[in-house]
Amino acid sequence: MKFGIHIGISQSYSDPKLISEIAYEAEISGWDGFFVTDSLYGSRESVPVCDPWVALSAIAVKTKKIKIGPMICAIPRRRPWKLARETVSLDILSEGRLILGVGLGSPAKEDFERFGEDPDNRKRADKLDESLEILVGLWSGKPFSYNGDIFKIQQSTFLPKPIQNPRIPIWVAGEWPNKRPFRRAAIWDGVYPIYDAGNHEPGLTPEILETIVKDIKSRRVLGAGFDVVVEGKTPHNDKIKTTDIIDSYHAVGATWWLEWIFPGRGTLEQNLKRIKEGPPILK
Repeated sequence: MKFGIHIGISQSYSDPKLISEIAYEAEISGWDGFFVTDSLYGSRESVPVCDPWVALSAIAVKTKKIKIGPMICAIPRRRPWKLARETVSLDILSEGRLILGVGLGSPAKEDFERFGEDPDNRKRADKLDESLEILVGLWSGKPFSYNGDIFKIQQSTFLPKPIQNPRIPIWVAGEWPNKRPFRRAAIWDGVYPIYDAGNHEPGLTPEILETIVKDIKSRRVLGAGFDVVVEGKTPHNDKIKTTDIIDSYHAVGATWWLEWIFPGRGTLEQNLKRIKEGPPILK
């Protein structure tokens, strides 16, 4: 199992230089990945927000081996050919460390409707599916054309190719129990399940994750490896409880644990202390 940091890059974490320094601390503390949020405006007004691609570029330069990526990239508000250039450039800059987390993007009202873009989930899902096909086609380095319901591309060849072979890994986010995101995830390289329990804790339980993993396995036709990504918060200075939490998810198929770090969790010093403690240890 691998362990990463997922950081909300807004408010006190909106400076890309600071974000890159936190990523460096995560790397030297033994974490395997460092992932950033992608929000254009966010759910709160008048707060600083960092662009994820600028933050990831700074992280790529500051670090050497840790996996990096957006978690998740709101593809429906991007042009896929522009995103193809950005992702390949970042994969090269990071020497093959990019993982592309993708999804519809949220909050839809603030990040889409506010700026005159359609927040409809079905339409955004259609954009996401076509965009993923286009990304893979343009990453190939071969002549590629596309004639979809939404996007049209005349024959084009994009060079250079990504460093990673056969391509940059794609993790797909989806809110359970919606089915379409998980059908989509089964086609690609990993799933990042979201479960909104409202006011009822603990949200994505190991039992729910086990159901999701079984659903994904029933849809998978490829023999390659597949990542199951779980996000949460582990307690400070309680390694036994932390291990118990992680083990319960690992036992039902989780391959990555992402520790959620955000301004509301604590002060910068407190969150840095948690990062410097290093990743959990399995039994």
